[in-house]
Amino acid sequence: MSGYTMLRNGGVGNGGQPWVLRWSSRIRLTWLSFTLFVILVFFPLIAHYYLTTIDDADDAGKRIFGPRAGNELCEVKHVQDLCRIRESVSEELLQLEAKRQELNSEIAKLNLKIEACKKSIENAKQDLLQLKNVISQTEHSYKELMAQNQPKLSLPIRLLPDKDDATLPLPKSNRNCRLHNCFDYSRCPLTSGFPVYVYNSDDYPFGSSLDPLIKQAFEATVRTNVYVTENANIACVYIILVGEMQEPVMPKPTELEQQLHSLPYWRTDGHNHLIINLSRKSETQNFIYNISTGRAMIAQSTFYDAQYRPGFDIVVSPLVHAMSEPNFLEIPPQVPVKRKYLFSFQGEKIESLRSSLQEVRSFEEEIEGNAPADYDDRIIATLKAVQDSKLDFVLVEFTCKNQPKASLPTEWALCGERDDRLELLKLSTFALIITPGDTRLVISAGCAMRLFEALEVGAIPVVLGEQVQLPYNDVIRWNEAALIIPKPRITEVHFLLRSISDNDLLAMRRQGRFLWETYFSTSDNVFSTVLAVIRTRIQIPAAPIREEPAVEIPHRSGKAAGTDPNMADNGDLDLGPVETEPPYASPKYLRNFTLTAMDIYRNWNSAPGPFHLFPYTPFDPVLPSEAKFLGSGTGFRPIGGGAGGSGKEFQAALGGNVPREQFTVVMLTYEREEVLMNSLERLNGLPYLNKVVVVWNSPKLPSEDLLWPDIGVPIVVVRTEKNSLNNRFLPWDEIDTEAILSIDDDAHLRHDEIMFGFRVWREARDRIVGFPGRYHAWDLPHQSWLYNSNYSCELSMVLTGAAFFHKYYAYLYSYVMPQAIRDMVDEYINCEDIAMNFLVSHLTRKPPIKVTSRWTFRCPGCPQALSHDDSHFHERHKCINFFVKVYGYMPLLYTQFRVDSVLFKTRLPHDKTKCFKFI
Repeated sequence: MSGYTMLRNGGVGNGGQPWVLRWSSRIRLTWLSFTLFVILVFFPLIAHYYLTTIDDADDAGKRIFGPRAGNELCEVKHVQDLCRIRESVSEELLQLEAKRQELNSEIAKLNLKIEACKKSIENAKQDLLQLKNVISQTEHSYKELMAQNQPKLSLPIRLLPDKDDATLPLPKSNRNCRLHNCFDYSRCPLTSGFPVYVYNSDDYPFGSSLDPLIKQAFEATVRTNVYVTENANIACVYIILVGEMQEPVMPKPTELEQQLHSLPYWRTDGHNHLIINLSRKSETQNFIYNISTGRAMIAQSTFYDAQYRPGFDIVVSPLVHAMSEPNFLEIPPQVPVKRKYLFSFQGEKIESLRSSLQEVRSFEEEIEGNAPADYDDRIIATLKAVQDSKLDFVLVEFTCKNQPKASLPTEWALCGERDDRLELLKLSTFALIITPGDTRLVISAGCAMRLFEALEVGAIPVVLGEQVQLPYNDVIRWNEAALIIPKPRITEVHFLLRSISDNDLLAMRRQGRFLWETYFSTSDNVFSTVLAVIRTRIQIPAAPIREEPAVEIPHRSGKAAGTDPNMADNGDLDLGPVETEPPYASPKYLRNFTLTAMDIYRNWNSAPGPFHLFPYTPFDPVLPSEAKFLGSGTGFRPIGGGAGGSGKEFQAALGGNVPREQFTVVMLTYEREEVLMNSLERLNGLPYLNKVVVVWNSPKLPSEDLLWPDIGVPIVVVRTEKNSLNNRFLPWDEIDTEAILSIDDDAHLRHDEIMFGFRVWREARDRIVGFPGRYHAWDLPHQSWLYNSNYSCELSMVLTGAAFFHKYYAYLYSYVMPQAIRDMVDEYINCEDIAMNFLVSHLTRKPPIKVTSRWTFRCPGCPQALSHDDSHFHERHKCINFFVKVYGYMPLLYTQFRVDSVLFKTRLPHDKTKCFKFI
């Protein structure tokens, strides 16, 4: 009450002002609160209404709060990037979907093709099986036809006669002995291998009388000969050495005869026995003349006509170098052809002549009267007249300054010592050999000694007396190395000697040097030649020449060989098939049993060149046999390989007369494993490759963890006994092909270059065919030969670091070439390629063949080779000059011929590549 009163009183009493103010303030607060309430509640409702209902109007232009179109919304700056990303992702999804559908379509098509291929493979397998059956049936039919048309041939049964076999029918006299009536062929079957039994001379009393040097040399030779056997029951020939005997202790003829007849296998008449009487001196006596030898053959240097049985006995050369090899440095060169003296002769006849100073009878006087019984008088007078005429330098002496050597009656004794005689012969173009005046003496040790010395120093022998029987005369054509002139033609000798051309003189001198080196020079050569003569007479083939056994180093293979782009870049050129079948060896030599019977003279004496090695000679000192390595291609037996008509295209066939052939790579290496592996990998895929023989020339074996590449053909790693460059040319038994590609471990050759070289070699199998050429030159100021490697259009050598050659030359290099050359190669560790070029040119008288224009073949980035050393060329200069001394002349021949193929890598239409040309 008081409050209300106060309000009324205050309001009424104070005119109502404060109360109105208070009321109005309350009204404003209420209105403000209401207004805020309406705004906060009804405005969102109204906004929500318009957002949900008003934008549904048909007129799009009346939309106020509704959402705008997407493109309008993307106009907002901060959303544009997101819009682009969305569009890009959408496009990529569409593309991926299209690709997925396309791949599904392709997969379906490929599945259909796979099914079709499977069906084709099954059909091809069935066809292949049918073809195999047809081939098998055809082969079977072929074998049946061959069996029907060819007789069955098997080796004959080996005959082994008993120790006390029946004696052969006796001839009328021992003088009539020939092989057909004094030789037991039943002991020597064709397949026997020609076993020879040699008696030990020490077991018999006459052994103590033998010359110690000859005895020692003979025993050393017997120990190494391939035909000698210790089983006397299977022997074909029995050999006993009876001379040369020393004079003081020489047994009586009757004692020696009894000792011979008491030999355990003499069998009453001595058939199939050979009595050897070697002479080391010119005065050796013919003590066997007074001994009954029955049916035994005799081999010695002195024969009387009543003693010698042609085709049965053997005239052998004297054994001068009994226990020593000839010193090639002391042998004079074969050039110049003409020497100081046209001819020379020194000798003295102990038996007095009627008149050695009487004038020569005129031709008319000789026609009217009888021919002189002894032509030696006329020979002396004629030769002195030639010497006095001084038309040519001639030296003839018929009286020795010192006491002459002892000799047989009517024989010309040798004068002076051997060294003095050799010095005179070195100055003589021809050497006269006057046969004994007694024609009953068909050969003497003195004549054989004169012949030996003349051949040794290159003086061409001139034998006066056609009745003479020179050593091995039934198997050697002496007219190719000596002049045999009847004594009545003594007046024509001077004219005849002057009329011989220089080319013929050099050919005869080379042939004489060959005969001396091969059949006369050493005890091994003499013994082997005697056995070869007998073996050839009874038509038994020689024993196969030995091959070098390869001691293989185990190694791991399996590393997949890559393909060098430089090796495989052949375009569309087909180099030939890569061999998928087992390696194909060259055919063996098939004429072992017919060569000795058919081709004795043709092979021994009529082959081109001075050495009679092409075709191959079966004479043992040249090579121990007509062995298997001379197969199809060297011209020794023809094999038809032509296709007929216009021939095959160059890329479609290997060409030549051997339709199928491969080659072997021989690679020499020394502790360069990385370089070696790279070189082996480069051979991957090489056509016509048979195998690779790696000659490991280091005493240190390859690393055990070294993984060798798999190149599709066998890789044989051969361990050598010593580090020698001669190992490159050893005839390893692992080499089954005639063609050998000798290649260094750092050589870098393309496949097309190798294949072209192989094709060229097949057209010239007796030559060295290679890539880098070199030549020799004469150094006029120093009077010596030089080795030159500068680029030149002319060459005389092809380096064997990248060259093809026949395996035949590997045998000759290792077993026939003078040992002094191989020793030189080992001394310098150099020059083995020069030695091989010398050998081949020496035998064939042909230069090597260079293919392509390549002058070097080293791989880029390989370690530096020994050839870059300054001493390398100085050593090669020395080698050439030493080899010339050994051979006696310079055998290398110059050539400007080079082989390039016009169409080998030229891209021509298929119908145009019918042949290729050499330029």
